[in-house]
Amino acid sequence: KLASVQRSSSAATKGRILNPVCKMPSAWDSVLSVHRWIVENGDKRTDPWLLVYSPIPVLLIFLGYLCVVWVGPRLMKNRQPVDLKAVLIVYNFAMVGLSAFMFHEFLVTSWLSNYSLLCQPVDYSTSPLAMRMAMVCWWFFFSKVIELSDTLFFILRKKNSQLTFLHVYHHGTMIFNWWAGVKYVAGGQSFFIGLVNTFVHIVMYSYYGLAAIGPHMQKYLWWKRYLTSLQLLQFLLFLLHTGYNLFTECDFPDSMNIVVFGYCITLIILFSNFYYQSYFHKKQK
Repeated sequence: KLASVQRSSSAATKGRILNPVCKMPSAWDSVLSVHRWIVENGDKRTDPWLLVYSPIPVLLIFLGYLCVVWVGPRLMKNRQPVDLKAVLIVYNFAMVGLSAFMFHEFLVTSWLSNYSLLCQPVDYSTSPLAMRMAMVCWWFFFSKVIELSDTLFFILRKKNSQLTFLHVYHHGTMIFNWWAGVKYVAGGQSFFIGLVNTFVHIVMYSYYGLAAIGPHMQKYLWWKRYLTSLQLLQFLLFLLHTGYNLFTECDFPDSMNIVVFGYCITLIILFSNFYYQSYFHKKQK
């Protein structure tokens, strides 16, 4: 009996030694664990809103966007450009209206809430002003999804020279950045980015809308260079704003500030190169 017990114990021990992999989580289990953490640790106020609860819908939109960028020009190669004049006029001025609405909401809500430009924690309460700020953050995120249409219009009009790395990188990554913003920090310091960017987009889409009317508008669009300068200025402001908060005590996640800080550096580099190529290099040629 003793020998039998020893053999059974030895076999059990050997089984545990020979099968340690059974105890280790698989790669898929790890992915599920990360996904579970992502969805369970978000802002409960925004979780029920469209595209917010899980990152999977946004990931699918991003992958679909990349497919369109890759396949679209190939499908249009032997086709005539699509005349989208009316669509572009309506689209661009609709984006001006949406941007103006969001700018108003960011400005008024932050003013009524006595927001600080230097340090503003997120108000996770369900008070009317806190929910109003969270909602405009969601609209700002959703506007970035709508703006993916810019790329589709370039492809349909066979403006492939506009499909630069800067364009695709900026449009593709902004939906992720602001999904995370709405998921975790719908308010607080985030309002500053939304406030400044919506103002810039009022100017930008006004330019695009006027340009879409026809070539005879070009004489009124001499300020394109200053539009690019305005875009660069906003990224510098974001860099200073987040950089300041990285080195001061503020109850706002440093992880978010680090992401925004690094992202702004990449955009400043890319937009500076675009500015140089567009307004200096061409002039020298």
